[in-house]
Amino acid sequence: MRRTWLAGVFATSALIFTVTTAVTGCAQKDTQPDSFSGTVAVASAHPLATEAGLEVLADGGNAFDAAIAVAASLGVVEPYSAGIGGGGFWLLYDADQKQYRFIDARETAPQSFHRDYYLDENGEVDRDKAVNGATAGGIPGQPAAFAYIAEHYGKLPLTRSLADAITQASEGFPVDPHYQKLMSYRLDAVQRYPSSASVFLNDGRIPDVGFTLKQPDLANTLSSIANLGFDGFYRGPLAVTMVDEVNKAGGDWTLNDLAAYEVKEREPVKVTLGGTQLISAPPPSSGGIAIAQMLKMLEPFDWQSMSEADQVHLLTEVMRRAYRDRAEFLGDPDFVDVPMKKLTSDERNKEWAAGIDMNQATPSTELNGPKNIQEGFHTTHLSVVDSEGNRVSATLSINLPFGSAYTIPGTGVLLNNEMDDFSAKPGEPNAYGLVGNEANAIAPGKRPLSSMSPSMLESEDSIAVLGTPGGSRIISMVFLGALEYLQGKPVEDWVARPRIHHQYLPDVIQHEPGVISEEAMTELQKRGHSFRDVGREYGNMQAILIDKESGEVTAASDPRGIGSARVITQ
Repeated sequence: MRRTWLAGVFATSALIFTVTTAVTGCAQKDTQPDSFSGTVAVASAHPLATEAGLEVLADGGNAFDAAIAVAASLGVVEPYSAGIGGGGFWLLYDADQKQYRFIDARETAPQSFHRDYYLDENGEVDRDKAVNGATAGGIPGQPAAFAYIAEHYGKLPLTRSLADAITQASEGFPVDPHYQKLMSYRLDAVQRYPSSASVFLNDGRIPDVGFTLKQPDLANTLSSIANLGFDGFYRGPLAVTMVDEVNKAGGDWTLNDLAAYEVKEREPVKVTLGGTQLISAPPPSSGGIAIAQMLKMLEPFDWQSMSEADQVHLLTEVMRRAYRDRAEFLGDPDFVDVPMKKLTSDERNKEWAAGIDMNQATPSTELNGPKNIQEGFHTTHLSVVDSEGNRVSATLSINLPFGSAYTIPGTGVLLNNEMDDFSAKPGEPNAYGLVGNEANAIAPGKRPLSSMSPSMLESEDSIAVLGTPGGSRIISMVFLGALEYLQGKPVEDWVARPRIHHQYLPDVIQHEPGVISEEAMTELQKRGHSFRDVGREYGNMQAILIDKESGEVTAASDPRGIGSARVITQ
C-alpha cells in the first residue's frame, strides 16, 4: 500500500546513472575511506542494464566504464527513454584526482536552426514540426559522452563497455508491460515512420508481452562507436548516412553539425547547507541551482516537525520561488549570462524565505516573473558504485517517449525531439502548454535548457547519489529525495516517497493520487492552494547510499518502475 505524505518517501523521474563510492574533496574529506572493501553497486531502470554494469565491474572496469555499459544498455532496452540518438548529463567523482566533474553531453541545435525555426507563415508555432520527425531532433550527444568518458576516466575500451548493449540489440530483448504503456503514448507518431514501425512495432501494432524486439541496425551503429569512438558516429560513412536520411525526411543537418559536436566539462553546482554539501548539475541544467535554492530557503524553518498541511504548504512555496527564478534566468551558459552566484546566494534565498506566509499561499503572478517552461517527461536514471571510490550520477533522455518517433533509416538511431525544450516562440507554449523566455530561445549550436539533475549529497557520515527522470518534475523529485536523506531515512524511502510538485506556473500543486490527506487538502485550500491529481504515480529514481564510517553501501530502485538495484561484495 502506498504511504501518505508524512510516511516519508520522495522520488523523481529522469534518466540518470549514479556511480557511487568514497568521495573526497568535500569539507569532510579527511573522514572518508579510500574504498568500500570490494563493494560495488548498480541501480538502474532495467534489470538487463543493471546486469550489464555489474558484468563490466566484474571484468575489471571502474564506475565510469560501468556507467557507460548501463547507459548503452538502457538505450537498447528502454528505447522510449534514452539512447545514442539523445543526450544527457553525467556527474562524476574521480577518486584518483579527488575531484567532481560534470560532463555536459546535451544535444545542440544544428547550424541551420534559428529563433523562428518552428514558426509557420502566420508566425505561429508548428507543433508537429517541433515534436515529430527529423525536424524535431538536435545533434545527439550520447555517443560523444561514451567516447569522452572512456578516454578520460575509464579503464576498459569501448569494445568491452558497449559489448552487452550490442548483444542485446542484435539478439533482442523481451517486451514488457512498461514498454507497451510507453508505446501507447506515441503509437500514432511511430506508425508514421516506417523505419521506426518496422523496429518497435509488430505488424504495425504494439508488440505482445514477451515479443523479442531486435535492433540489428542499432547493433551495427554501436559496434561502429565501440571500434572507432567519436569518429564512428560523428564522422565517416555513418555520419554521411545520417545527414542524407535526416535531410530526405525534412531535416536540415550538415556533416559539420556532427563533426563539430563537443562534450563540455563544466563546474558542478556546489552548495554547503549546514553540515551537508550538495553537488549537482549546472546550466544548461536548471536543476542544481533550483535544488540549492529550495534547500537554502528551508533553512530558517523547522520543517521536519511540521504538520502535514504546514509541510506541504512550505515545500510548495519554496518550489514556487525556485521555479520562478528558473523561468527567468536559466539557459545555455555559453549563450546567456546565468547569475549562478546570485541565485544560490544566502542573501537572495533568505529574502525569498522571508516572503513566505505560512498562513497564505503566494499567488505566482505576484512574484512578477515570466511564464515557465517544461520538457518531455520520459528519461532514465542509473547509479553505480565501484570499490575504488569513484561514483557517477548521470541523467539521460530523448525527451518524449520514443523521442521524435523517427528512426534514421539504416542506423537504428531513434532521434530525440529535444528541440522542443527550447522556447520555439518566447511567450508561446511548448508541447506541455508551458512557456519559455528569451534566455532559452533557439540559436545555432545552442543547448536547450533541461531539468535533468544528477546529484550527490555528502555529510560527515554518509554520501547520497540520486537522480530521476520526469521533465520539469525532476527538480522537485530530487529535492524531495534529498529531504529524505537529510532526515536520515534509508535509501528505499528516498525512491518510494509520495510526490508533490509546484513549478510556479501553472499555479497548482500537482500530486500523485492519494498522497495528501483530505484534512490537509482542505486546510491548504483555505490558504489559497489549488490541486491537480496527475492521475498516476510518476518518476523512476535510482539511488545509492554510502555509510562513510562502516563502508556499508545500500541501493534502491524506484518501486514505480521495473528497475533493479544490486549491491555485491566481491
